[in-house]
Amino acid sequence: MDNMKKAMFYDVIKGTTVKCCLCPNFCVIKDGEKGSCNVRVNRKGTLYSMAYGLPYTANSDPVEKKPLFHFRPGSKTFSIATAGCNLHCLFCQNWQISQRGPEDMPCFRMDPEKVVAKAKEEGCDSISYTYVEPAVFYEYMLDIAKIAHKNGLKNIIVTNGYLNPEPVKLLYKHIDACNVDLKSFNEEFYIKYCNGRLQPILDTIKTIHKMGVWLELTTLMIPTMNDDMDVFKSQCEWIKDKLNDNVPLHISRFFPFYKLARLPPTPPETLDKAYMIAKDAGLNNVYIGNIKTAGKENTLCPKCKKTLIERVHHSISAKRMVNNRCPDCNTKIVGVFTD
Repeated sequence: MDNMKKAMFYDVIKGTTVKCCLCPNFCVIKDGEKGSCNVRVNRKGTLYSMAYGLPYTANSDPVEKKPLFHFRPGSKTFSIATAGCNLHCLFCQNWQISQRGPEDMPCFRMDPEKVVAKAKEEGCDSISYTYVEPAVFYEYMLDIAKIAHKNGLKNIIVTNGYLNPEPVKLLYKHIDACNVDLKSFNEEFYIKYCNGRLQPILDTIKTIHKMGVWLELTTLMIPTMNDDMDVFKSQCEWIKDKLNDNVPLHISRFFPFYKLARLPPTPPETLDKAYMIAKDAGLNNVYIGNIKTAGKENTLCPKCKKTLIERVHHSISAKRMVNNRCPDCNTKIVGVFTD
């Protein structure tokens, strides 16, 4: 019990049986059992997090790798993850970590204060909660985030967005930027391939945006599964209508992984088509990732279309904004930038 932390957001429903209220799974967990995430365990009617202070990985990354292209570009972020996830996507790119519990992984002790100290030691501007769904180590993340802010560091979440409203509102008071993995705009896709639901994720995205947290979105384009361009067009129109036309959208190439190893990688022409659909829908900041492209990782001025930030696979090769404005037409570029 020494390595466990009492969990937040659960109810005792009968005897020693509890219901976890952290995410829309609402797992009903009997004494001695774990939730779907493989991280939260019931001990005699008290729910505990098994992941607190026990990351599986902690290292520095370029912030572009999250991916975040409009939040402190060119900076380093200290990336941390534990085991576990509250979704079970058949195409998970990190399934070796996400589909296991902390007891099954070579985790190591790293208390919140040590995480922040290590981030500063490595010259990082921020801490990223990433690689798996950070909600499963909610308590650990929340404590780190509070200490990080006190030490002048920013907080970033890379998330599937599958979290209930109350935990969202509490957590995101301490978050500066996030990338939400919007896997599809189709409810059946989430049910069949992720063991989840779409609407709670859309609700999370809208709440995050309303709270003023810098938001970017990523869609992994999977051949034959979520590459219906009519559905994707509806997604892009929803982003523009419910959020705004400046929210960056990253269209990412799929590679065969986990239970979808039989599928081929996403054809480049599919990514190009999706890129044009997003642009035609009125989105200003659209990017293609996980593949070398001719300029489709670059940030362009939405007005004069001149290149303002050139990127090559998570690295910035040129940057020519002046006071966050285009030097050619003086249009302000939306984002959180450092000069």
